[in-house]
Formats: sequence, structure tokens, C-alpha cells
Amino acid sequence: MTDDTTRLDHVVLWVRDPIAAAHFYEKAIGLRPVRLTEYAAGQVPFPSVRVNEETILDLMPRTVAGHMTMVPGAADSAGHPVNHVCLSYKADGFEALRGRLEERDVPVSDFSYDAFGARGMARRSFYFRDPDGNVFEARHYE
Repeated sequence: MTDDTTRLDHVVLWVRDPIAAAHFYEKAIGLRPVRLTEYAAGQVPFPSVRVNEETILDLMPRTVAGHMTMVPGAADSAGHPVNHVCLSYKADGFEALRGRLEERDVPVSDFSYDAFGARGMARRSFYFRDPDGNVFEARHYE
């Protein structure tokens, strides 16, 4: 893989309860919360969860949508205009994720095979929703 200068920094997800969402992403998906304590103390406007050293998911409360004047139409986007977000794992992490989701009764789709993505053809993938209805795909390449 080449070292491109453009990177995915973050994705902002609308959520009803950022603290509950952060706990879901930590416990079910295995992503580490960022600024959760500061959010709970009212010091920052939203928490995040870390995908990797370069990428986070911001967990933006839907209640602020009407106040986000810097983003045209933000209030109208406080739903699900994104089709899905895809997370890539190694095979053992992929299996562990599916197990954690099933333990928590999170519905998961059947497996898909040989789907194209950023690293070529993924061997397997499946889809699930977070508690706010955001759709995620999990996949592994090896």
C-alpha cells in the first residue's frame, strides 16, 4: 500500500445519547473512547471513539443539529444520509467482533464474500446497526 498524503481523519455520527453510544462502541466493537470523561463533565461538545491512530468516530448529539450553522442543512442531516461505514479487521478480530455483537443480541447480516474495498477484495464481511441506526460493515481481507 502506498503512503498517500490524504487520510480519513474522522466520521461524525448523529447519536441520541453520546455516552451510551461510546459504551456500545467500546464494549461491542472494541473501540476506545476519547474525551468521554470531558463530555460527561460538560467540558467538550461531543465524545469520540478511536478506530486507529489516525481515525476517530465523533459521536455528535442530535440535539445540536439545529445549531450547526457552519454545516449547511445540518439539521436535515440528523438522520441517516450515509449508507454505511466500513471497519476492517484481521480475521481473528472480525470473528471476535461478530461474537461480541451476537452476545449483545445485535442483529447481524449473513456473510458477504469477495466484496471490493480500499484494500482490494475482502474475503468476508457482514453488516450491523449501532443503537442509533447507523449502519456498519465489518470485513477482513486475509
